[in-house]
This record gives sequence, C-alpha cells and structure tokens, in this order.
Amino acid sequence: MVVIDQEKLLKMQQNVRTGGKGTVRRKKKIIHKSVGTDDRKLQTSLKKLQVSNIPGIEEVNIIKEDGNVVHFNNPKVQATVQANTFAISGNAETKPISELLPGIIHHLVGLSSSLPKPKLEDDVPALAEDFDEASRTEGL
Repeated sequence: MVVIDQEKLLKMQQNVRTGGKGTVRRKKKIIHKSVGTDDRKLQTSLKKLQVSNIPGIEEVNIIKEDGNVVHFNNPKVQATVQANTFAISGNAETKPISELLPGIIHHLVGLSSSLPKPKLEDDVPALAEDFDEASRTEGL
C-alpha cells in the first residue's frame, strides 16, 4: 500500500496552475510562434518604401570594424533611391577579411581597368618666374 502525503500533493497542484482555483493544470508551457511573421512584416514595410529588385548581384560583402566580413552569396537585393534604403536578404556567413581579401582585390583590379583613364594634357605652361632665385633673395 502506498502512502500519499495530501499536503505535498496539494502544494504541487497549486504550483502548476495557470489561473485560479478550478482551472486546468498544464504540464508544459507551449509557445506558439509563427515563422513567417517577421518576414511578412519586413516585406510590407519595404513595399511601403516602394523598393525594387536589383538583379544580377552575385555576392555582397559588408566589412565590419572588427576586421570580419559579413558575406552574402547570391543574395536578394532590393533598393529605393528616394528613401536611401538597401535591403539584402539571403544566407549570410561571417568570415575574417583575410579569407575574402584575394577575391576582393581581384574585383577591384577588374573595376579599375574598366574605369576611364584621365586625359593628361600635353600643354604644360612654363613657369613665370624662378622660385629658387626668389627664395634666395628673400632670405637676405
């Protein structure tokens, strides 16, 4: 025969109640969270800003102050010029800058070769006076 301590049993019952006397006990608190709520809120906010998709972007690198880089590969990029807003979504990885630096330098070299070269003028005007002689005479 099992002896049950009634006082201990009552204390245990009162600790797991969610309401007052007569409410149902629950065994475990269940938190319901909808997964897509944050994404839907973000998309409605971006729609209000009238963002447009920017196609053809293969990667995005955001360089942080601590020397790490947030790297997005094939991200979805949306932008609006009026609100000065860019939205980048996709799978992000945080990497040290030394890991991505060779690729970044390669892109920069490619960009610099496609930029127009400044035109140097062949006509350089002659100096009006001799600055060396003027500095010697001022020291006297």
